[in-house]
Amino acid sequence: MVKKGDDIADVILDVCKRNRFELQDGDIIVIAQKILSKAEGRIVRIRDVVPSTRSKELGRITKKDPRFVELILRETRKILKVTSDIFLVEDKRGLVCINAGIDKSNIEGSENFALLPENPDLSARTCRSKMERATGVKLGVVICDTYSRPFRRGQVNFAIGVAGLGVFRDYRGKKDLFGNVLKVKNVGVVDEIAAAAELLMGQGRESTPVIILRGLNASVQPDVDSGMGDLLISDKEDLFKGIL
Repeated sequence: MVKKGDDIADVILDVCKRNRFELQDGDIIVIAQKILSKAEGRIVRIRDVVPSTRSKELGRITKKDPRFVELILRETRKILKVTSDIFLVEDKRGLVCINAGIDKSNIEGSENFALLPENPDLSARTCRSKMERATGVKLGVVICDTYSRPFRRGQVNFAIGVAGLGVFRDYRGKKDLFGNVLKVKNVGVVDEIAAAAELLMGQGRESTPVIILRGLNASVQPDVDSGMGDLLISDKEDLFKGIL
């Protein structure tokens, strides 16, 4: 049960030590957003939130508590769609998500809500740096969270922060089995890593917020200066712009 002020890197290293598990070069540490939000003090008590006039207006449209709407607005760069069914925004990190990623799953206290980490890339870099110094091995770190997808039922884990990894596996310009040159295959490998980790993390009472992937050495690039900005698409490139 992670608390404000806990050092997630220390927690992971301690669990590894107690389980006699040694990290190796190329290991990828996938960390659920929620424990970072707890450790970084991103838990908010809704009774302490004072709603603005705009929050009250949007609360009537969305049928949500105006104080919760206020939390969403504080985390939002752009509102994309507001109805009684959905509050879809682009948050201040550039992530497109429902309710700015704010939720209360696995949060103690009926009035408490978790905001996303302020800077997930920085959180990933900080954890990676400390674990690498402590172990002497080269690691990748992925911070993940669960999102709905357009045109598909169900939720899937996506990466929201990354360090020490190339975010893509680029096949463009390479040939397939029959000599055809691939033109658009640029796989978002960090999202695939996040989705794979969720199979073990779960979403309920599993209490498994950290997964270690081993054997994806081709994806770990210790010196790469990558971040979620590499994955975010511009308005000019967005094929779905305007349809929401």
